[in-house]
Amino acid sequence: MSKKNITQLIVGELATNCWIYSIDERNAAVIDPGDEAPKIISALEKLALAPKYILLTHGHFDHIAALPELAAAFSPQKPQIAIHRLDAQYIGPDAYKAQSASVKAVMGDTSFIDATWRDMPPPDILLEEGATIGPFTILHLPGHTQGSVAFWDKETGVLFSGDTLFEAAYGRTDLPGGNDEQMIASLRRLFAMDANIQVFPGHEGTTTIGREARRLS
Repeated sequence: MSKKNITQLIVGELATNCWIYSIDERNAAVIDPGDEAPKIISALEKLALAPKYILLTHGHFDHIAALPELAAAFSPQKPQIAIHRLDAQYIGPDAYKAQSASVKAVMGDTSFIDATWRDMPPPDILLEEGATIGPFTILHLPGHTQGSVAFWDKETGVLFSGDTLFEAAYGRTDLPGGNDEQMIASLRRLFAMDANIQVFPGHEGTTTIGREARRLS
């Protein structure tokens, strides 16, 4: 699949990458709708696509803030919301408690989320290592959070890494659920994969497995 089938939207104060990944002529996977729901909805409409899946690489607020509005806008199509079971507490009816703990750890209080908070819909699918959803195989990559995952399309050599792997960097481990040793193990797992895999991260620009293996190993 060429890059023209992948749309990058940079959303929110923390400049999160929201990716729209074409599955077929009518359907897409929206990965990490982090904020600015109207922007995401408009992009989907211009592409004439509806989200069959809303996929979350992990549960931090800057990756899910647009979820309620996005899911509501496409409710007739019933998009399937998917997150790893170990991050499931970040969405659903009790999400505010888990989100507050993470936001306080970064910013000292909850004002970042309080002004725009909307109740989060629950997950439709709880992901596990090795499961498949649409074109993707799930890679469970704890370290940034306990339920961090990557979405890997084996056929096209494309991997959405969330906040596990960035261009020339990797995700922080000092937030609730973070773990240095798990992050190192997750990075080693990624660096053992095909060097030509294209990586589409949660922030900043795209890269490849091989490029980051050389930089960070």
